[in-house]
Amino acid sequence: MPIEPDLSIYSELVRAQLSALGENPTREGLQKTPERVAKAMSFLTSGYRTDPEKMLNGALFSSESEEMVLVRDIELYSLCEHHLLPFFGKAHIAYLPKGKIIGLSKLPRIVDMYARRLQVQERLTTQIANEVQRLLLPHGVAVVIEARHLCMMMRGVEKQNSCATTSAMLGTFQSDSKTRMEFLELIRHRGH
Repeated sequence: MPIEPDLSIYSELVRAQLSALGENPTREGLQKTPERVAKAMSFLTSGYRTDPEKMLNGALFSSESEEMVLVRDIELYSLCEHHLLPFFGKAHIAYLPKGKIIGLSKLPRIVDMYARRLQVQERLTTQIANEVQRLLLPHGVAVVIEARHLCMMMRGVEKQNSCATTSAMLGTFQSDSKTRMEFLELIRHRGH
């Protein structure tokens, strides 16, 4: 398990960063900013320190069902590892049980565990799929993430309406086009 971040060191680095940007870190609006940023970054990277077994908390259950389980529109917030700017969007996760199901609230927790790290969307998608596969050993897992990246919206190409979509398909979702298409159709349908 990774060690806890040293918030006092991180605060001093933020203070130095403010000075390097030409700001006065002692002015009223910035006096507590280094500590706030350190605490925020600790939270935003807490996924490194999340123990999957503790997070799961025994929420694996026997089941004879082999029908698709889908949780869609799971909000996610992460930090681009290239610029430390946020990206945010929604994850859609499905699996085909093979003897075990997971408590539905655990799928968003898996998303958070990997999103609360310095990330790229492609790796995040794969990590979520692999974790569901590792925990359940199902017939198949499918994950699609749709996200907007502030590193593309606020700087660089400055394209505010762009949305990146990534997918990871394992097992039956990869080998059976009918199953894959059923999943994709279900996540396209946005009714409640």
